Order: sequence, then structure tokens, then C-alpha cells
Amino acid sequence: MSNILDGLNEIQKKAVVHQGSPLLILAGAGSGKTRVLTHRAAYLVESKQSTSSEILLLTFTNKAAGEMKERMMALLGPSSKNAIFFAGTFHSFCCQLLRHSGTKIGVCSNFVIYDTDDQENLVRSILNDLNLTPKEFKPSSVLYFIENAKNNYQSPSQVASVAHGFWETYAAKIYSRYQEKMSKFGALDFNDLLFKTVELLVNDPLTLDYYQEKYKHILVDEYQDTNQIQYLLTKLLAKKYRQITAVGDAAQAIYGWRGADYRNLTAFTKDFADTTVVNLEQNYRSTQIILDAANAVISKNTSHPILHLFSTNTTDNLIKFYEAESEVNEADFVSERILFLINQLHFQAKDIAVLYRMNAQSRVIEESFLKYQIPYVLIGGLRFYDRAEIKDIIAMLRFANNHQDELSLARVQKALGKRRLAVFENHVNNLDTNSSTSLQLLESLVVNSGYLEKFDPREEDDQRKIENIKELKSVASSFPKLEDFLENIALVQQEYSLQEKNKKNEKRDGVRLMTLHSSKGLEFEAVFLVGVEEGILPHSRSMIEESDIEEERRLSYVGITRAKNFLYISYASRRLFFGKSSLNEPSRFLLEIPQHLIEYISEKPQKNSNELVYDPDIY
Repeated sequence: MSNILDGLNEIQKKAVVHQGSPLLILAGAGSGKTRVLTHRAAYLVESKQSTSSEILLLTFTNKAAGEMKERMMALLGPSSKNAIFFAGTFHSFCCQLLRHSGTKIGVCSNFVIYDTDDQENLVRSILNDLNLTPKEFKPSSVLYFIENAKNNYQSPSQVASVAHGFWETYAAKIYSRYQEKMSKFGALDFNDLLFKTVELLVNDPLTLDYYQEKYKHILVDEYQDTNQIQYLLTKLLAKKYRQITAVGDAAQAIYGWRGADYRNLTAFTKDFADTTVVNLEQNYRSTQIILDAANAVISKNTSHPILHLFSTNTTDNLIKFYEAESEVNEADFVSERILFLINQLHFQAKDIAVLYRMNAQSRVIEESFLKYQIPYVLIGGLRFYDRAEIKDIIAMLRFANNHQDELSLARVQKALGKRRLAVFENHVNNLDTNSSTSLQLLESLVVNSGYLEKFDPREEDDQRKIENIKELKSVASSFPKLEDFLENIALVQQEYSLQEKNKKNEKRDGVRLMTLHSSKGLEFEAVFLVGVEEGILPHSRSMIEESDIEEERRLSYVGITRAKNFLYISYASRRLFFGKSSLNEPSRFLLEIPQHLIEYISEKPQKNSNELVYDPDIY
């Protein structure tokens, strides 16, 4: 027992050993929330309050879930060898639940999970059926409408009853047909995983009771990022025994545009009136100067609880502020400072990050890095499972697994052509998917469909595609059962974190370039916040409603608290952006930082004799 509490401060211990009532842990940036959550889960088992199989630990990424599971097993030691507990994402939990119990509401156990491309193709076919055009009803806009309805647990009929105007009325009709076709095809989308699970638990008391008995202790990470249906799911599961622990921080709620609602933290204390609230405010990441700046900025928000972070890490390093003449001057300043950190202070490049509000800001930074020969990793780009040849093979496997999946068959037809499609269908009809491994099925379908005949190995681009297919075989070998293989692919595709989507980049040495949204959950020795000016941070689209301004302020707070020891903030008084030159004012968030925490840097970057010539007019 003692090792579980070792290394925790008194407030953390209070959260870990709490008993008797629902627990809300308000955990500030860098305060050790993951540590507290995993230690609490381990403590429940070690103190005999719960068996490992009665614990449900929910989070938002597979990576976070894996880390928590590893930590918990390490804490429990040898006794965890045969421990069975669930640590995973909301989507993976709901997927597992529906595979087991979904038939009670008409969800077949071998359902396929449609990704965004599948969904858009389905919407296009419905538009065609209704004699509507993608110009009138952009598929991505329709899908956003449907996603929003599902996140708020609204059925097609409920949406239709409150629809206003021509567009919403027809969007509701599309939603209804969309669900009919999904049911016909034996398919679910990612929002369905949550929607159907809640529908099952609401309408089948016996199933609800089964899972309430199965998971008596529920622990939820990043509660400020839950949407309405995720909140409803956790409330349903915890209603009977009320042994629920939620961890969150409203100041780090930056995904409102995804449907996340930080107000769930407040709703939690209302729905569970006897909730004990524990504030984790000691930060183990940043210096006090950086935290003072973060506290000063976030304290201007009035719509949610504010934690006052403190640290024992004291230093004389003030926050460096640079006013650049242009975006090029700003990028060169960043480059020269990074070279100083690497060459003089011996920082590793991967311990330095450049954060920006919009992806488009990376272009000039990348050009400067090329000029100064600074290695970098751009977090973003085309994901492995988004590549056309990979999606083609996955469609073959999904159809082999579920012959009702007409959307996958349509993609296969497009990839193979009519002649090869007939060969493919004949081969699929003779496959035994139950006794064959994922790898065997993949190899059989690729070879016998003639798919590889599309590529010429002598062509570099075709060779890369062949290598991608070979890489897919590596994944298949890790998931022998076809359903598990396809489910894993679908869940990985849905990951919310861009960092999670670029695992191969994480081990590369190079300065990290990423958006502020992508930086959440990460930390770096030195952070450069660039483009901190009105119209960028806060974004021009977020400068009308106060609630939007507050989310932008939380975004800047997240950026500031990524820095451990060194923080640089810059803005350009003149910026060429989206082809237009503009004069800019420093961000209001910058002006909220007390002057005594800031050191102004006035020197201009030195000319590099080998530098690229930059002419704004050519852009």
C-alpha cells in the first residue's frame, strides 16, 4: 500500500484515498493528474474497495489509456499479472459494449465503422436520391449537422421537429435517410458508437443494470473535453453506485468547436450533489515566472473556476518578448534563438517547440528553418490510413467481413474496375473469414483481386504505394482476428490528438512545429509562441462573442503552460498572410501579462550570407 502513496503531495494523497462520495479533481496544468488518476485506480484495488475487473478508466486517446494501464500495473506489481480492467477511450469502450449487447437494439455484432470518407460518400448518394446537389448541401456541413445532433442525443425525428428553414429541414431528412442506410449496411459511424450505447442503456434497464454492476468504479480523464452524450454515458453508468471520479480543468478546455463542453464540470457537482472537490494546484512542470504569467492571463476569464498554479521551481529567467518587423523577421528571430539554445545551452531540438494558432503560420517558419538548417518535425500531414491504397485494401477486408457493407464494395469497384470486381466477389464468397487470420485474408485478397497489377514497381510513386501495403501487413500480423484488426484501424483513425496521429515523428530529433490545439498534454524545455497578435490569437472569427474570446484565452494559457524553463513570445507589427499585408496590434492576452515578468528583446536577427531571398510581392 505504501508504494502507491509514495511521492504524492498531501493534496494528491487526499484525492487518491478519498472514499464514500463522487470525486471531482480539478487538476491544473502540470499538476500530475494522470499520476493521481492511476494511483487512485491502483489504490482502489490494493485497498480491496474494488476488484480490478470492476474498474472502468475512460480517456480520449489510446496512447493515454495505454500509459495509464502500464502505470497501474506497475503500481500493483506481481498482483496485477492476472488483473482484468478496462482502460481505453470512450469510443473503444462503446464499441466493445455494442459488440456484446448491441443486438438488443438492432445493432449487429459484426458492424463496420465508417470513417469520414465513407460518411461523405454515403451523404452524396443520399443527395442524389433526393435530387439535391453537393453545392447546396456540402457533405461535410451535413455531417457536422448530424454529428452535432448525435452529440446532443437527438434522433432524426427530434431534429426534424425543431428544424428551421429550407436547409435545416432537408438536413434533417438527410439525417433520417443516413441512419436508415447505415442500419441497412450494418454500419455505425463514430458518433453512433456513443449514441447507440446511450440509447441501449436508456431503453434497456437490464442492460444498464448489468454494466452498472460490472463497472462499479468509474474514472474519467479530461472531463472538460466531454460532450453532452459522453457526459450522459458516464452519468448513467455511475447512477447506481455513484463511485465516479472525474478529472478536469476548465482552463484547458479548448475543443468547444468539437462539441466539448467544460460546463460538464459544473453539471457534475449538480447531478452528484455530495461531490467532494479537490484542487490540484502545485505545478511540477514550469517555473513560477511562467505560471505567474499563465495565472494572470487565465484569471480574466469569468465563466469557469480558475486554479492558481504555483511551483517550487524558481528562476530568474523572464519571459522573452520580441516585436518583429514582419513575419519573416519573426521567423528568423525564432531560428537564431533556437540555434543559441541548441549550440550554446546544448538543448536537444526535440525539447523545443514552436506553437502557432493556425497551420498556415508554419510556412514561413519552415522556410526559415531550411535557411538556418534547423531540423524540425511538422506535426500534421496525411495519415497512413488516409492514403488511397490503404483505404482500398481496408474496404476489401471490411466487405469480406460484412457482405452488407455496400459502401465498401463501391470503393472496391472504383479501385478494381468491373472485371476485377467480379473476380474479387467470387473469391470473397469462397473465403472462410472465421478460420483465417487477418494477415492471411489480407494477402489472399490483395493477390487474388489483381490489385497489385495497378502498380509498376519501377515507378517511385508506385513503389511507395506497394511499401505502404506491405506496412499494412505488419499491422495485420498484430491483430490476428479480422474484426479486431478492422476495429483497431477505425479507432486509430479517430484519435482527437494530432500528436497521436504522428507517432512515427515523435522519436525523430527536430524542433516540434504544431498548432496550439495540438500541443495540449505536451511539455517542452523551451517554447516559442509566435503570431501573438489581434486577429490571430484571438482569432478574427472569435472576437465577437465573449465565450469565444474566453476559449481563445484558454488556448493561450495552454500554450504558455507547455513551457518548462524558457518561454518566448513574439508578434509581427506587419504580416503578409493569405496573400495580404496587414498592420497588427499585439494580442490582448499578451497585454494581460504583468510587465515585471517580461524581458523585451530589441536586437534584430543577423543577416545570413546564404539566406534565401524573400520578396513579398511574389506571394
